[in-house]
Amino acid sequence: MIKKFRTLFFVKSSLISLYLALTIPLPFISIEELKIIAIAVFIFGFFLIINITSDYVETSKDKISYKTTLVSNLIGKKNWEVYWKDVKTIKSSPTSQGSKVYYFITHKNQKVLVPQRIENLKEFWSVIVQETGIDSEVLNYISPIWTYKLLTFLSVIMVIGEVISFSF
Repeated sequence: MIKKFRTLFFVKSSLISLYLALTIPLPFISIEELKIIAIAVFIFGFFLIINITSDYVETSKDKISYKTTLVSNLIGKKNWEVYWKDVKTIKSSPTSQGSKVYYFITHKNQKVLVPQRIENLKEFWSVIVQETGIDSEVLNYISPIWTYKLLTFLSVIMVIGEVISFSF
């Protein structure tokens, strides 16, 4: 059975709301000759941010795949897949912020980053354990969910403030 795990809603909303908070003022503050270009670039950027946050992970009985959009592919994020039978172990590495990232280590010693910013992370982890037979430490989000919620909240407050300031 194929299961899809999409980008975590709060990760997606934090990136989109931050983009909006940082770019909404640009069409308003640009000089008159550049307003149309500023609006076009704003819309194009919005299209890009929606696109690059639409990547997802797909698991099946045979493999795990990371699927990107065409836009993500063009800017360097690549699709990948690893067959479960090729996974030798899962190794964690600390990040500079005190969290952990996890890698699938294949029999050919290839390292593939385990996605950690996806919906239903516990279900995703149970699929990994079931398909590989490897039960190491519990997989957690790379950053606490509250950080994404806080960034979304602050960005939305910024957008509201910008809309109010430019509407008067």
